Amino acid sequence: MTAVRILLCDDHAVVRAGLLALLGSEPDIEVVGEAGSGEEAVAMAAKLEPDVVLMDLQLGAGIDGVAATRRIASPRVHVLVLTTYDTDADITRAIEAGATGYLLKAERPEELFAAIRAAAVGRTALSAPVASRVMDRMRGTGSPTLTERERDILGQLGRGLGNREIARALFISEATVKTHLGRIYAKLGVDTRAGAVAVAKEQRLLP
Repeated sequence: MTAVRILLCDDHAVVRAGLLALLGSEPDIEVVGEAGSGEEAVAMAAKLEPDVVLMDLQLGAGIDGVAATRRIASPRVHVLVLTTYDTDADITRAIEAGATGYLLKAERPEELFAAIRAAAVGRTALSAPVASRVMDRMRGTGSPTLTERERDILGQLGRGLGNREIARALFISEATVKTHLGRIYAKLGVDTRAGAVAVAKEQRLLP
């Protein structure tokens, strides 16, 4: 039986060492390389042509996991995201970039092994919470309900305005803007302005 060839990409050496030890217990999985940055992963994937790249999303300085996935993913090399981040925006960006699967680091080892084997043959592999979010969106049940004021602020975010400019445009205080932003982030399942805009565009919440 031919082993599944794996390239690890995580900016934490301790995490890579743990994955290396874990994957080493499976006779049909072989780690052929380790990358500590997105740029390194892109270069190593081109050189080694692994079956699967295990990709973290947050990689410190340089390009992130999504950008690296976009450059690496191909019919020959599959990218399986392995991360702690499970916001709608992160999932959407990774899948749109070409990721074959999206797994959370909290998964049991057996789930990781199964996901790697599935990804190696091009089958989608999703953690249960991620699959649930994707299904909700496909059914149209995942769209959040925003107040009129929250929609106004989201629209200003989409135009690239900062908190001070939004406050001036809507004749409210900067503190009020921050309060509404916190609620918007919670409803959209994101923690950044860019994430909020990405989800809003995807769910057609922007005017």
